[in-house]
Amino acid sequence: MNGQQRVNIKPGLEVDIVLKQDQPTGKLTRGIVKDLLTKSPTHPHGIKVRLTSGQVGRVKQVVTGASE
Repeated sequence: MNGQQRVNIKPGLEVDIVLKQDQPTGKLTRGIVKDLLTKSPTHPHGIKVRLTSGQVGRVKQVVTGASE
């Protein structure tokens, strides 16, 4: 599942994000969503989230669901 639609992203999901400083390389960082920061329903570069670790980036893909 891609991270461009807000409806697909919920707190507790495990996701791969690209941090701002990693945008040129596209390096992915895996973590658990704490907060959704993008207010619009979609974003072409991915929904911006804050992970439980405090890192902020745009979701590139959802790894697992909260109930999985």
